[in-house]
Amino acid sequence: MPLSFESTSEIKIPENPLERVIGQEHVLEIAHIVAKQRRHLLLVGPPGTGKSFIANTISSLLPRPTQQIAVLMNPENGERPILEVKTIEDIEREKKETVKAKLIDPRDAPYYVSERLGFRCRKCGTISDPESHICLYCGAEKYRKSRNIEDMFSSTPLISRDDKVFMKRISPEGKEEEFVYERAGSKVKVYKNRPRLMSEQQRKVIVPIDRKTFVQATGASESELLGDVRHDPYGGHKDIGIPPHERVVPGAIHEAHEGVLFIDELSTLAELQRYLLTAMQEKKFPIMGRNSTSTGAVVRVDNVPCDFILVGAVNINDVHAILPPLRSRIIGAGYEVLLNTVMPDTEQNREKMVQFIAQEIAKDGRIPHASYDACMRIIEEAKLRAMQMDGKDGLTLRLRDLSGIIKMSGDIAIFEGAEQITREHVEKAIKRAQSIEEQLLDSYGSAFRAGQSDYAALSRSRGRGYASEIR
Repeated sequence: MPLSFESTSEIKIPENPLERVIGQEHVLEIAHIVAKQRRHLLLVGPPGTGKSFIANTISSLLPRPTQQIAVLMNPENGERPILEVKTIEDIEREKKETVKAKLIDPRDAPYYVSERLGFRCRKCGTISDPESHICLYCGAEKYRKSRNIEDMFSSTPLISRDDKVFMKRISPEGKEEEFVYERAGSKVKVYKNRPRLMSEQQRKVIVPIDRKTFVQATGASESELLGDVRHDPYGGHKDIGIPPHERVVPGAIHEAHEGVLFIDELSTLAELQRYLLTAMQEKKFPIMGRNSTSTGAVVRVDNVPCDFILVGAVNINDVHAILPPLRSRIIGAGYEVLLNTVMPDTEQNREKMVQFIAQEIAKDGRIPHASYDACMRIIEEAKLRAMQMDGKDGLTLRLRDLSGIIKMSGDIAIFEGAEQITREHVEKAIKRAQSIEEQLLDSYGSAFRAGQSDYAALSRSRGRGYASEIR
């Protein structure tokens, strides 16, 4: 990709996510190993150097999840829901074993089934319209679910049929199977019933098989990271409460099972790092109520799988705040990598910087493409920032700041009705993207002077108020 183009619309964005990472080539090989061998990774570097992007890229290299996690109602001890882990093979096998629904004539259904569904007359055995509660041939009353005093005095006859009829029968293999017969217009629909324990009311999928392989837990609370059991003011009462298994909430460590758990600012987890270490070692972690005053405190699901790849990120000055056992675990089963903040100013790296600009424009989706001159101005800014922020000659890899300039340039171009981002738009964006410290320096000469000016204005305002009170 020679640096001869009219706009970033001509730049081809690589299909391989790893090839979209620029300036961190030493991480790419490790990223492949981490994904293939399921190792842990600690990324160390200042904000904006692409740590979250690298973690997301690793997750894209992983195969699709193969396990689904659910909790089932425990009829013997409701506070200890039953854990169910199913593989894709288990789910596919159940689908194959399930008899597909088929339509049959009411005459072909078992006698008492067609009677209870409202098709067959109990007296003469004739098949007629199930909507009518009286036989059209002999005038006798068809099957009625219930007869009581209210029925006798009701002006509107009750529905004299069941919606569904369950029937058990022995399969050719000698197994007892339950089938459901259901009305379908003038026909009867027949299908195999699922096991009663697997009904929707008694089963809750907490980690579905069709899920993302990237879970971000930055700034997560204890409940968000480790899971919890919601409070029920009725204490899970069998009639008015919510069953305990339905109140189980998975944590990020469980949702990241078979995927990547990304935690930026890993050191901010403080004591939660110990729980994270346990989950990494055991590859399973219980879900329990985290609030001792909640009705969920007595509910517990043990051995919930959480086999994840930890990709942690931390700033250089905060490495010491990671608990030694956790860091030892990462080193013992993974890698520690220091990210670059500057890359050499070469023709090849300038091409990569243009690729980055094109990627950011495509990712945003709301701004126009950038012209050649606009890209060159952004590269000039990248070179300037490398010297200002890191004291090195090259192109900065603190890409989040550059991304903000690209988006702001695009917004200005849209506001002005331009078809593409020009050098002038980038110049305006760079000026508007100044930090508050830089704005104070331009306006007051220093932050200290700005503070003095603000204090003096406040003092004068209070003085005028005091003088007016005296008058």
